[in-house]
Parts: sequence; C-alpha cells; structure tokens
Amino acid sequence: MTGGTTALFEHSPWVEARADARPSSGDRLADLLAVLHEASAEEQLALIRAHPELAGKAAIDRTLTEASAAEQASAGLDRLTPHEYERFHALNAAYRDRFGFPFIICVRLTDKAGILAAMERRLENGRDVEVATALEQIGEIVRLRLEDLP
Repeated sequence: MTGGTTALFEHSPWVEARADARPSSGDRLADLLAVLHEASAEEQLALIRAHPELAGKAAIDRTLTEASAAEQASAGLDRLTPHEYERFHALNAAYRDRFGFPFIICVRLTDKAGILAAMERRLENGRDVEVATALEQIGEIVRLRLEDLP
C-alpha cells in the first residue's frame, strides 16, 4: 500500500518507493521510518529541506501540498494576526539562518502558541539535535497521515 494521492513525505517519493521495494514487515510506518533512518545524511537533509516553512511564503501563495495546507490550518496558521505573522516570519528566518533548513514540527499535535514556543526553545539547540528532532517530527507527521488514509 502506498500513499496514493496523499504524499506521506513532502516532495520526497523516494522514501515510499524504497519501502515498497523491500519486504514488508507488516508495519507500514516502521518500514517507512527504517528507510528514512537508513538514508544518507544528505538524503535526510534534502527531505527536511523539502518541507515548507510554517506560515511562510508557500502558505501565502497557496503552493503548499494539500496535506500541509490542511495541517497548518488545523493549528490556526492560516488565521494569523499581523503580529503573529511577523513573529513566525522572524523565527523562521532565524531558524533557517542558524540550521540551514526549515523548522519542522507536527503541527497537528500543538497550536500556534506551542509552535512559537518550540521555535524559540529549539533555536538554542545544536544542529545535530535539530536534524534528529526534525526527522522525529517528520515521523509523527507521517504517522498521522497514514492514520488518515482510507
């Protein structure tokens, strides 16, 4: 079973393709995460960088994937005040400048205030910690997307 029209991984079909090419363990999420964790550091970084910034340009110009748009809306990121938008924009820029990739969090498990607090807190982490955290959060995003499949 693949993700069908719902992309489980943002602009990264290679993860599902690799999982499909090997024997299934019977646990789709475990199979996908095994591929993710066995990927090279460069592939992992490319996957992280394939994610949109929260409340960023892709949300404004409506180029988010359907799944990302729905997820960001679930956390209220499509209904930001001008002050909240400025805060997100500033934190996104600071995070990208520090780590070289967008901030990733499973927005369906939090809200605007929780996301902003996590962005501020995680800016203090080292890069290796943030790469690991981003991959962990991608796993949560994929877990919820799999649960949504018919």
